[in-house]
Amino acid sequence: MRLAILGGGGFRTPLVYAALAFTDSGVTDVVLYDTDAGRLDVMAHVLASISSVEGAASARALGYTSTRDSEGPLVTVTTELDVALEGADFVFSAIRVGGLAARVQDELVALEHGVLGQETTGPGGIAYGLRTVPVARWVAERVRAVAPDAWVINFTNPAGMITEAMRSVLGDRVVGICDTPITMAKRAARLLGVDPRTPVGLDYVGLNHLGWLRGLRIDGEDLLPRLLADDALLGATEEGQLFGLDWIREIGALPNEYLYYYDFTRDAVASIRSGGLTRGEFLAGQQGDFYAAAARDPSRAHELWTTTRAEREATYMAAEHAGQARGGEEGIADVGGYEGVALALMRAITRDEEATMILDVANRGSVPGLPDDAVVEVPVTVGSGGPTPLPVSPPTLYQLGLMAQVKHVERLTIEAAVSGSPDLAEQALARHPLVDSVTVARGLLRAYRDRIPEVDAVFGR
Repeated sequence: MRLAILGGGGFRTPLVYAALAFTDSGVTDVVLYDTDAGRLDVMAHVLASISSVEGAASARALGYTSTRDSEGPLVTVTTELDVALEGADFVFSAIRVGGLAARVQDELVALEHGVLGQETTGPGGIAYGLRTVPVARWVAERVRAVAPDAWVINFTNPAGMITEAMRSVLGDRVVGICDTPITMAKRAARLLGVDPRTPVGLDYVGLNHLGWLRGLRIDGEDLLPRLLADDALLGATEEGQLFGLDWIREIGALPNEYLYYYDFTRDAVASIRSGGLTRGEFLAGQQGDFYAAAARDPSRAHELWTTTRAEREATYMAAEHAGQARGGEEGIADVGGYEGVALALMRAITRDEEATMILDVANRGSVPGLPDDAVVEVPVTVGSGGPTPLPVSPPTLYQLGLMAQVKHVERLTIEAAVSGSPDLAEQALARHPLVDSVTVARGLLRAYRDRIPEVDAVFGR
């Protein structure tokens, strides 16, 4: 099979490649596409090391055991999108319009206006979406023209919004993924002593970066109440450490970690402000150093990447965890990570091996109260025909209300980006539950347009 990775010069590409090279993925050819030729060159050197015999040790460190004696999939690189898409069976879309420089402004502008500065949640996510939707739709149009039978697996954030925008072109052949929900569910099951091979019924409902795990069922018995009632078990979860045991018991579910920004907004803003550099500033500096060093000495590219990744993981959401290091941003190998979820999805489709996953797909009645064509994050079954959403228990009034409000904001953002309407963009910002004033929304939009050229360009078309 041929896989095209869009945004292939990005930092997480080696995680995907290691999963391809050291599992029975069926992928023989990988094409990396990026607009930055220098970053592509660096990633080609990192992947060459992973593919080599010496790279097997580092792959094992990522949690993979080689199932093949030969080298990994053949890698080619290109800065031409149509070249990358030609003949692709699957397309991973992981683009970042405006790069990390724009992410820095997504976060700083919001903080300067007294509201949450975060990449995907709140006003930063709206700014990110505004500049990304037109590019994502263009990518979808090129896929439809050049590789109409390909499946698109969307990693690009804000994942739910971007997947919904691409669906207007590609329909069901685009699926959004995030590793957070399934990672949370598997960790909970593991703490309860469930054998990883045991089928578990998941009751999870939400949007991307906004959801709740409400049940873990085995043979009809829900094991989640036992986890919630046990101080030691619940305290061992990352969610327990982040939200506190009492609050989780009050809501009666394990919350997606991004709900911290809604439930503890002032705490989150204060932690980010007191932490010195924002996450975007930290990554911009760290990755800038990595790419520059790797370009100067390509023979050390893999070594430099490994060291940088370890530092990146150790500091993920450190401010929210009161400065304590926690699990990795990409997830850990035994519970999947983005790359594990993507490969499981590919296997289920290509081999028609039915699998249950949590993905970003069209609702189709799975979540009562939301439109059928709205992209939601719910359990699905996957086979050769792609994902089919499973029914979930009805959301609480609060859960439905928050999902509906954020979905309304996502749709306003998509419409603003497609039409080039600043009025709709202003409405999107004003209607978000983490923006507390129309006046603030207007100031945010002005600042984003002033400081992020890719956002301003949306309204100048």
